[in-house]
This record gives sequence, structure tokens and C-alpha cells, in this order.
Amino acid sequence: MGRIMVVGVSAGVGKSTFARALGEELGLPVYHLDRYHWKPGWVEADKDEFREALEELVKEDAWIIEGNYSSTIDLRLSRADTLIYLELPLRVCLYRVLKRWLTNIGRTRHDMGEGCPERMEWKFLKFIITTYGRRKTEMRQRLAAFREMDPRNRPVLLASKEQINGFLSGQGENRRKKVQ
Repeated sequence: MGRIMVVGVSAGVGKSTFARALGEELGLPVYHLDRYHWKPGWVEADKDEFREALEELVKEDAWIIEGNYSSTIDLRLSRADTLIYLELPLRVCLYRVLKRWLTNIGRTRHDMGEGCPERMEWKFLKFIITTYGRRKTEMRQRLAAFREMDPRNRPVLLASKEQINGFLSGQGENRRKKVQ
């Protein structure tokens, strides 16, 4: 594992937290797509500018790139050797999104673009709720297609908090075994 994509069924599934923890375990740089997509004041980056930034990122030898952004998924999939998909129940994702908002009101999280303080909009919650089922189906199909692209590719589905924690724990153990 050297070029890892972390995607998820929804906001609030834990992509950023997972990617950061995995990066620490593996000693790999972590890139959060929200930092490239959002400019100060919640202004979206130009599509070409966003894509160009990602084209540069994927050229690197090793990385963890966290975020869904289907407009650039082709770039990441073409260079990734591992695709990790996080899938937790909708109620968990919604709870976490609301908790994140309450915890970070008025502050910009480390995984967001500069000048984008935490906010909550009904439109965002509605998007999570109305797209969850479709995204779940699409992401599982994408995971299956990833393996077919190259038999050396490693697709990983983590569908519970226990699986997520166990995967991270296993990576740390594997690394410690190699170091000894």
C-alpha cells in the first residue's frame, strides 16, 4: 500500500479521521480533497484548477487521498493501489455530521480549506439523506471495478466501527512487525 484512496458512503462516515490515523500508522502524507476544493468563504475552486491540483498530487510516489469528489475520481483510481471504502449506517453519519458541526462552530477544521469555518445547512443534510442509498450502491460497484482494473489492486470495504478500528490496528501491528 503506497497510493491509497479513502472514500465513503457519506459525509460523517469518518474519512478524514481514518485517513489521518492511517497516515500516521503508515508514515504516508495525507491529502484532504476538501482543502483543494474549497477556497476562503466556502467558494468552490474552479473545476480545471481543482483537477490540475489533483493531477499533481497523484504523480507522487506515495499518498493517502481522502474524499469522494466524483469529478476527479478517475485520476485517483488510475494511480491508486488501494481503495478503502467506509460504509456506516445513515443514522451514524448524520449523528457525526451534527456532532462535528456543534463541536466546531466558527472554526475551520484541519481537513477543510482555509477560511471555511464549520457550518450547517438543511440542503447539506437533505443531500446526505437523499443520496445515501444510491451512493452505497455506486461505491460498492466502484470497489468491485477497482479490483478488475488490475488484479494487484487492493479494494477494502470497512462497514462497521469495529472493522475500521481493526484495520487501523492491523496496519500498526504490521508496521511494528516490519520494524523489529
